[in-house]
Amino acid sequence: MENLSELRQAIDAGADIAMLDEFSLQALRDAVALNAQAAKPLKLEASGGITTAIIREIAETGVDFISVGSITKHVHAVDLSMRFEWKT
Repeated sequence: MENLSELRQAIDAGADIAMLDEFSLQALRDAVALNAQAAKPLKLEASGGITTAIIREIAETGVDFISVGSITKHVHAVDLSMRFEWKT
C-alpha cells in the first residue's frame, strides 16, 4: 500500500495483511485507526525506510509487524567454513 485509499481497497477486498510502504508516522496512525473500524481488520506491516533509530515510534503507532531491511541490506558474509585435510 502506498496510501489510505489503497488500504481501504484491501480491507474491502477481504485481504488478510497489508504492507504500508513508506508511510509517515501520522499516516501509519491513520491507517491503524482506519483498520480498527473494519469488520475484519487486517494485520498491518510497516516497511520502507525504517531504521532502528525510529522503530519504537513506529511500533507505538499500533502496526502489527515492522520490516527493517537496513539490518540485513549491508551485511557482509563471513566465511565460517571448515576444511579438513586427510592424511594417510
